Amino acid sequence: MQRRVTIAMLSAAVLVATAAGTAHGATGELTSQDIATAGVGSPYYRIPALTTSTQGTLLAAYDARPTLGDLPGNIGVVLRRSTDGGATWGTQQVVRKEESPKGFGDPSLLVDRTTGRIFVFYASSVNQGFFGSATGNDETDPDVLQADYSYSDDDGVTWTHRRITSQIKNPAWGGMFAASGEGIQVRNGAYKGRLIQQYAIRDDGANYAVSAYSDDHGATWKMGNPVGPGGDENKTVELSDGRIMLNNRSAPYRTIAYSTDGGVNYTPFTQDTNLPDPANNGSVMRYAPDAAPSDPTSSWLLFSNTESTSSRSNLTVKMSCDNGRSWPIRKVVDPGSAAYSTLTRLPDGRLGLLYERGGVDAITYSSFDLTWLGGTCADITLTPPDTLKAGTTTEITVRVVNRMDVTRSAGTLDLTVPEGWSTKQVAFPATKPGEGANIKVPVTIPAGASGDARLTATYKADGKQASGSRTVAVTP
Repeated sequence: MQRRVTIAMLSAAVLVATAAGTAHGATGELTSQDIATAGVGSPYYRIPALTTSTQGTLLAAYDARPTLGDLPGNIGVVLRRSTDGGATWGTQQVVRKEESPKGFGDPSLLVDRTTGRIFVFYASSVNQGFFGSATGNDETDPDVLQADYSYSDDDGVTWTHRRITSQIKNPAWGGMFAASGEGIQVRNGAYKGRLIQQYAIRDDGANYAVSAYSDDHGATWKMGNPVGPGGDENKTVELSDGRIMLNNRSAPYRTIAYSTDGGVNYTPFTQDTNLPDPANNGSVMRYAPDAAPSDPTSSWLLFSNTESTSSRSNLTVKMSCDNGRSWPIRKVVDPGSAAYSTLTRLPDGRLGLLYERGGVDAITYSSFDLTWLGGTCADITLTPPDTLKAGTTTEITVRVVNRMDVTRSAGTLDLTVPEGWSTKQVAFPATKPGEGANIKVPVTIPAGASGDARLTATYKADGKQASGSRTVAVTP
């Protein structure tokens, strides 16, 4: 039997081993298994989507592709279900597949927590894909990339199909597709119950991100206003203060935007330099979306992507303790080649992660708990001197603020510096909840260094750690 863990029990889960262990993965461990392998049942599989139903069933959807090409092509959306938290998976089933030249791809799952209905959004093509799609929203035009979804009212066993292109597509736009992964339902505030699914759209040769939303459990859909240019596959998450944060695929760093009206309008994009990205689809989610704003867990976010500015590799999960303002906790899931990823929370408090392993060799399911992630909530700020000169020794001020509800023992600070630089570990004092300290860390910069350099401070105490980074400029 699975053990369920209440939000109250998890208020300090990143510090102590209170997250539930289960039969399918002990506390503090990462478990992984391939659920689809290229060449078995289909030449290729791509584009993972993942969610947990109101009945606790885990649903994993993805493309079955005859080639590695995107739409247009005879692609189908397939799905596997797990009723034991990902330990075992049912036979792969077809959600939507039709005769060539029709194709359906890039799935995104979304669960209405009120009705229990499960949606899977995807794009539908005949002649054209995203870049070639005609303008207009004629739902019978084979040159228009269509907006379709399927829904299930029996926990993902059977599916009914629907087209909503005319409801949500501005006729002036060209291509439009649902951003794969998982949509959200607003849990609190004025827009409680709203369903939000992200799209990428093409307008006058530029790409934008935009939210489709429904306030009547999917009976009708409306489209918000695009944010961009520079939009691409993107995700949203509801923050504890009621805002919606949009997190967008972009290189060399993810870009973010905020909405105060439930996803209708967003602020312009800004870079989040804590989230390096090679322009790859990632995932962001709120760990405890039903927690009260006064609960520390209400501000916990989790994020996954291939943490690199140059290649689709180094799949990493990060955690924010402050609604995404900082990401002090990180752990590598797969250091090798990887691509798209998506996260969901399991009924027992663990996290499920579905991703493309080895680039596109397999669709892999992993699960872990917050103990495995192994961090502590802390704000970490690096402040360099006004001038960093090559061939000199200086000090970087590192400020760490304890954002947990328990006292942290005395610990250490380490600085990761570029090759050729030198530094040393320094001690860090014990801190009470909400208390911080400024510590100076010595750094020697080699002669001949110049340009931008990335510095990462890692704080360790009580067997847990957190990190923060900053890019600094070095003058000759």
